[in-house]
Amino acid sequence: MPTAPWMTGPLLLPPDHVLDFSQKQKPKQKQKRGEGDASSLTATVHGGRSRHAMRGIVRSIRSLGDAAPAAAEAGDEVAAPERPPRPWAGAGEETLVFGREKKARAPPTAAERRLPAAELARLRSAARGTERRWVRAKKAGLTPEVVEEIARVWRTRELAAVRIVEPLRRNMDRAREIVEAKTGGLVVCTKRDILVAYKGPGEKLLDDIRDSNCMSPTNYNRNESKKENLEPRGTLYERETNRLLDGLGPRFIDWWWKKPLPVDADLLPEVVPDFRTLFRQCPPGVRPQLRDNELTYLRMLARPLPTHFALGKNKGLEGLAAAILKLWEKSLVAKIAVKVGIPDTNNELMACELKRLTGGVLILRNKFFIILYRGKDFLPGRVADSIIERETVLYDQQLAEEEARSKAAATFQLVDGLLSNPCSIGTFREYQEIQVNHIDRKTELCEAKLKLEAEKVRLEKEIKEQERQLFNLTRKIEKSEKVLANLNSSRSSSDQTSDQELLTEEERQTFRTIGLKMDEHLLLGRRGIYDGVIGNIHQHWKHREVVKVITMQKGIQQIRYTASQLEIESGGTLIAVEKLRSSNAIIIYRGKNYRRPLKLLPDNLLTKKEALERSIEVQRRGSLKFFARQREESIWDLKRRLRDLEEEIREITPGKSAHPR
Repeated sequence: MPTAPWMTGPLLLPPDHVLDFSQKQKPKQKQKRGEGDASSLTATVHGGRSRHAMRGIVRSIRSLGDAAPAAAEAGDEVAAPERPPRPWAGAGEETLVFGREKKARAPPTAAERRLPAAELARLRSAARGTERRWVRAKKAGLTPEVVEEIARVWRTRELAAVRIVEPLRRNMDRAREIVEAKTGGLVVCTKRDILVAYKGPGEKLLDDIRDSNCMSPTNYNRNESKKENLEPRGTLYERETNRLLDGLGPRFIDWWWKKPLPVDADLLPEVVPDFRTLFRQCPPGVRPQLRDNELTYLRMLARPLPTHFALGKNKGLEGLAAAILKLWEKSLVAKIAVKVGIPDTNNELMACELKRLTGGVLILRNKFFIILYRGKDFLPGRVADSIIERETVLYDQQLAEEEARSKAAATFQLVDGLLSNPCSIGTFREYQEIQVNHIDRKTELCEAKLKLEAEKVRLEKEIKEQERQLFNLTRKIEKSEKVLANLNSSRSSSDQTSDQELLTEEERQTFRTIGLKMDEHLLLGRRGIYDGVIGNIHQHWKHREVVKVITMQKGIQQIRYTASQLEIESGGTLIAVEKLRSSNAIIIYRGKNYRRPLKLLPDNLLTKKEALERSIEVQRRGSLKFFARQREESIWDLKRRLRDLEEEIREITPGKSAHPR
């Protein structure tokens, strides 16, 4: 039976061997690491499963493998028992490598395939000085102006440096392909965001580049399709996407992501003759609206899909709408990228126009992409035409049955005085009359009336809601006033003493100067005047004659009222009320005949807790009154709009003559 690497003997003992536990076992001598000790493999390796830990395990395995040859070279006479083969020995120790895999080498560029190695090396060494003078590309890609500027550089030099900007800078391989396709040259060097293009051995003139076939998107796409027909190029993903987009329109050459290239929606026709939105009909029992989980699923589904179209204009999208309707026969969603660097583009206008033309559902819109879902009620063109044709046949059949019924009823009617008007109850003619007289929604007048009626109902509901909110606010205001009345009942103002000390103008000016220079002050907060404030004033007057009270109130009348209340409650003399930088100071003199009261906290004022409750309640009542005033103004405005709307409805429906048929 095979044993584990760390065991020195077989797992099962022979029957003649008996373990004797009476004899003491000799302690094992510790072996050095790497001398055949298997514990080095299971020793603690710091780092968990990191790269450093893996290297440590590999070194331990190699040290165990090198222990056996080292013992043989030392000349051991006693042969060691044969060990079973290690689990990793069969695969070969040389293949047990945990190093980083090398990346696959990139395919050679067009310049490496066409130019000799010596010529390519010469051009790359010459390209070092051209990086300082470069032609700047546009955000929209390599526009004709950029290509013409490259051709002007080629008139004097054989190399032209092109600086690529966002968003094409994200994919420099794609930028190299675009430069080679539009200019007809070869990119010999790439450094960061600069491409150095070689004009080639032949002379290239500006007119030749402008009129070349590589500048035309149609010819470029035709050449690409010919190459793909000769041999399959690209991955299966690219080939399937190209097969899906074939026939929808020319491709967008300046695409800044990897292939496959999307369809250039700007090159599609702005007006399509006989264009109409397809007929839509939901299957029975299916709601056309999307739920939240369905919307999330569609967005997740559209994320890895390729981009189908690239759009850079706001109007004239009938050609794009026709292509989207054709694409929806094979795909659930249409993914449209918004071109970068084109002025006067608005993704909101694009989405609204496409939604109006196609009738789809907008599931995502931002400054990069517009994604449209075809909808649950989408029907392919052939299916929609067959349904319309079938409904037309049924309508004609109903007309024929109604005509036959009328003829049969006319033959059986009595010719005598019993002849009366034919009854149309339950017939197709009655259905038509109901449609024409009562449910005729096709006329503009009827549609306008329906919109006005809907707006009227909405305004009435909003008025009721505003009145309900106003009623609730009024009840809360009444409740707040009751709470304030209870708090104010426990508060009473003191009477001002008639025997007040008289101060001269010089004394007042002196006390005012002393009070303004004082660093010690008493801050009056949101609680206002309560028993603690009066007690702190008496504590200040214990050491000095003047007290300075700082208040953050803004209104001058409110500040004066606060100053008079402090003068009455404290029993001092008000010296001045001064305006500071961000607050106001109230200076009060204690008087010449001041005597410290036995009880600092007066009983006629609120406590600190009650003062805070009163302050909060006053603030709450003020907010409630503000919102109640807003509700009243809103109700008045809604009622005015409702009266104007009723006048419009009366003008539309004065009589039946106003309804055209």
